[in-house]
Amino acid sequence: MSECSVLIGGKAGAGINLAGQTIARIFSHLGYYAYMYYDYPSLIRGGHNFSVIRAGTHPIGARRSGIDILLAMDQTTLRRHQNDCKRDALIIYNSDIITSDTGSGIPLKSIVETNEGSTVMGNTAMIGALAFALGMEWEDIASVIAHEMPKFTEKNLHIARDAFRMQTEKKVLPRHAQPPGILISGNEAVGLGLLSAGLDGYIAYPMSPSTGILHFMAGASAETGIQVFQPESEIAVITMAEGMVYAGAKTAVGTSGGGFCLMTEALSMAGMAEIPITIVLAQRSGPSTGTPTYTAQSDLHFAIHAGHGEFPRFVVAPGDAQQAVEWAGHALSLSWQFQVPSILMTDKTLSEGIYTVAPELFPTHPPVSLPSGKSDAYLRYRNTEDGISPYASPPLSGSVVKGNSKSHDERGISVDDGMGIAAMTKKQMRKLPLMAETVSRLNPVQISGNREADRCLIAWGSNAPLCREAAGIVGITFVQPIVLHPFPEQEMREATRNSRMTFLLEDNYSGQLADICEAHGIPVDIRLPRFDGRPFTLDQLMEDLWGLVE
Repeated sequence: MSECSVLIGGKAGAGINLAGQTIARIFSHLGYYAYMYYDYPSLIRGGHNFSVIRAGTHPIGARRSGIDILLAMDQTTLRRHQNDCKRDALIIYNSDIITSDTGSGIPLKSIVETNEGSTVMGNTAMIGALAFALGMEWEDIASVIAHEMPKFTEKNLHIARDAFRMQTEKKVLPRHAQPPGILISGNEAVGLGLLSAGLDGYIAYPMSPSTGILHFMAGASAETGIQVFQPESEIAVITMAEGMVYAGAKTAVGTSGGGFCLMTEALSMAGMAEIPITIVLAQRSGPSTGTPTYTAQSDLHFAIHAGHGEFPRFVVAPGDAQQAVEWAGHALSLSWQFQVPSILMTDKTLSEGIYTVAPELFPTHPPVSLPSGKSDAYLRYRNTEDGISPYASPPLSGSVVKGNSKSHDERGISVDDGMGIAAMTKKQMRKLPLMAETVSRLNPVQISGNREADRCLIAWGSNAPLCREAAGIVGITFVQPIVLHPFPEQEMREATRNSRMTFLLEDNYSGQLADICEAHGIPVDIRLPRFDGRPFTLDQLMEDLWGLVE
């Protein structure tokens, strides 16, 4: 095999996510790029969870339909996923609780009980059996287990070794020389990107699928010195964060759709007071609570237009972990450069997916140079030619640094006269041309595949790696706008200029990016929507594309 897809499934609370991450680590140890998708219902216990881990010799960020190895922790997994297996797939199942005429049975429960382990350690036994099936030496899998399971390491090693010895069938995956990179989740990548741009504080109320950023930041706080807080609500989150920004601290917040709804009044305050706040909006299915553990891309129009009144903002949407590192840093830096809010859009697929990223591709972001606030008469909202006023945080000797959410003059004093209101509105909107110009220098539109083809596929967010791979196989152009507002119209026109037929794939019903493209004169011939909360697989998309291009 040059590529391998493994599915491990079981009940919620049985450690399926951690088991999937460990399998991804195994693939990395064998020298492969890895990608993991984790599927779970909104239940603490019970239900059915599964992780799909794909390994390949090239960068990947999407799963295939066919399973090479099925690891069934319970009968439900075997029943639900046996038909997803390839004809020559290897099935390893928990013979203590599963009855099957095919596959390789390993008594996981008995192995765990013999070693006096906890129930969740059945996953460790299954990983031991998988390692043998892949053709690994015991010393190699032992090092992976020791790294991934720092608690009760010796017990886990004994359990894994027992299963390793019992497994007999193999589906060998050849080993390559070196791991191609490090494994991180999309949420961890966002956190690293924010830190690379000089983040001072992160504030969030737990809301999937953004919660992983909060956990990552809390874990990194001692090493980095950043301040991490979990207030009582999303309203408290953003208002507290804006207070930190006023005091001069680069601060970001994280949430999902329902929490972002609650933040919109304070988002408008940031627009009026020119507070550079960065909001990570990790999308999930809606409306309302919807299906909170599944994915969607249905908040794009909302992010661009959220809040009452008009004010400049950035909206960016990275597609994979590497882009998440880069553009989280850009989002924070752009906010402070222009003193406007920035919204970084992810989704469940990206936030909780696991990706291989080459270490040399991690960018660094130099500190933002801000216009100095020191002058004889400090004007927080000085009416400058480019709309960007001198910045200062308190204390400033001899001056009061005002942050006013009401219509105000250059000094920050509230005004009601028409001329004063119009002057400050024009000042803010003068930032827009420079914002667009600055974004254009950051390569806001990625192009791959066959650039000379007369068929073009457009996608945004987490669908990018899927579409990039599919377009390369089918032989068409793939275009990914990363910046969605201000919309990179010129770059998108250039990217699609050869296309006689354009397809646009996104995870929403109405085709929100398609609407935006057509509003800027970029025609979309065929919309490819998905709105069931599940991401496309590579096979599904390629089948659709072959039918369209032939």
